[in-house]
Amino acid sequence: MNYFIIIPAYNEENFIALTLQSLVEQTVLPSKIVVVNDNSTDRTPEIISEFIHKYPFITLVNTTSETLHLPGSKVINAFNKGLESVDDNFDFIVKADGDLIFPSHYFETLIKHFHSDEKIGMAGGFCYIEKKGEWVLENLTDKDHIRGALKAYRKETFKQIGGLKPAMGWDTVDELLCKFYHWKIKTDETLHVKHLKTTGANYNQTARYKQGEAFYTLGYGFWITAIASAKLALRKKKPLLFLDYINGFFRAKWAKKPLLVSKEQAKFIRTYRWKKMRAKLF
Repeated sequence: MNYFIIIPAYNEENFIALTLQSLVEQTVLPSKIVVVNDNSTDRTPEIISEFIHKYPFITLVNTTSETLHLPGSKVINAFNKGLESVDDNFDFIVKADGDLIFPSHYFETLIKHFHSDEKIGMAGGFCYIEKKGEWVLENLTDKDHIRGALKAYRKETFKQIGGLKPAMGWDTVDELLCKFYHWKIKTDETLHVKHLKTTGANYNQTARYKQGEAFYTLGYGFWITAIASAKLALRKKKPLLFLDYINGFFRAKWAKKPLLVSKEQAKFIRTYRWKKMRAKLF
């Protein structure tokens, strides 16, 4: 299978070389790696250029966006810029972060999963972070969810869900739309990817409000939002985040923000979420 990797990168001079080295050492190499330098002010583009001289399947795309790092829009706008530079000759496409170290068999294993079942639309492993000298699971989501840092999409699935949406919640709506269109999502607990930078480390309060806005634009409604907000705040061990999330939800509602999904899809999403919650309780 041919696969492309697109990496949005902003000031990743401490990590991007490690990420690219792990990719050029894959047992099955990607056909293309596109690194999108999004207005970096450090040595990120120079480091990428060093790899380009050695590996012709790596390319660099430069773009400029706002310096404020709000989750969702900045990274996906950069991803979409990279997408413009590639052709359609791939079997699956990967959105990856520039602060990861992949095990050498990572993509060979994903290929096996995609081959094993033609209804698998997305696949991925799990992020691990270093704590006290040990690599432990970055436990921010359920184990049936693929982290936004390392998403792989079958081409047909990627096109049917309409690509990636430049908004907070993009890495949830993609999976919900997969389910809406009857694709399967495969997570592999044996694939441990080292995540070198803590998720959300640079987010401010405005970014935290965006999480509540995302719940609104996903069509969750208040009660699902309240439950999801409480769960996420507790997972992050910061209970007061719950108030930021709820605040963000109502700000989006009062501003009448457009949903990321259709009314039919929003209804499906609410039904799916309630079903999943009941299954966990009973």
